[in-house]
Amino acid sequence: MDEMVIFTKTYLMLSWLLPHCERFPKPKRFVVTKRLQDAALDFQETLFLANAATGRTRLTHLQTADAHLNKLRLYLRLVHEWQWLTAGQYEHVSKMVAEIGRLLGGWLHQTQGR
Repeated sequence: MDEMVIFTKTYLMLSWLLPHCERFPKPKRFVVTKRLQDAALDFQETLFLANAATGRTRLTHLQTADAHLNKLRLYLRLVHEWQWLTAGQYEHVSKMVAEIGRLLGGWLHQTQGR
């Protein structure tokens, strides 16, 4: 069941984040913003791969998803530090990412226990 919730939460996070990226400063948008967007989208795609796999392959995809989520956290901290996101926006998206991280952690734990 948690697997389905993580897809919904990730979709909501992407729906919020991607339009906000379009408001970032244009000169930097094509470097950092692309990396941020790629990390978020790669995370979602890796979840799909994990859901379709079983056993060790699923675990590998979930670990890769965790790495993408860590990259996303890094880029979000950077854009907040550079004031591309307000404190309120950063708090909002950070809470979304933290919840997704907990769901992913549960899925990882469940997969490792098999």
